[in-house]
Amino acid sequence: MAEPKKGASVKDDSAMRIDAALVQELAELLSANELTEIEVEDGDRKIRVARQGAPVAAPAFSVAAPAAPAATAAAPAEAEDLGNAVKSPMVGTAYLSAEPGVAPFVEVGKAVKAGDTLLIVEAMKVMNPILASSGGVVRKVLVSDGQPVEFDQPLVVVG
Repeated sequence: MAEPKKGASVKDDSAMRIDAALVQELAELLSANELTEIEVEDGDRKIRVARQGAPVAAPAFSVAAPAAPAATAAAPAEAEDLGNAVKSPMVGTAYLSAEPGVAPFVEVGKAVKAGDTLLIVEAMKVMNPILASSGGVVRKVLVSDGQPVEFDQPLVVVG
């Protein structure tokens, strides 16, 4: 068997081939859906695309210096209101009603009891009902219908 010439490269069939178009498409999905990470697995091949740091829209908030004192004054009250927030147990998409065109599960001012469905979070084509852990009145709905949500993100404030 002949040995490869000096300086010639040896083709390694076991090396992973990276599909640049797939990586680009995943990066676009990441940005379009405001996600921090996305992973695709195909047989032995696994591609994970993640981003760190502030989203693109973040600099717009830091530019608005005159509005900062008003936001700072309101921040303690808002943080206090979020203390009773029901948080997302997973990454997914929030839906406020069972299907399009149907009334939402809850609205601000509506009384709920423990175990009532507040909204649905879809993750991997599975609809997961998010239930009220205790009874009370819905004070705030912090997400919109069809909005992507992150793990531990406040969804609804019940007080």
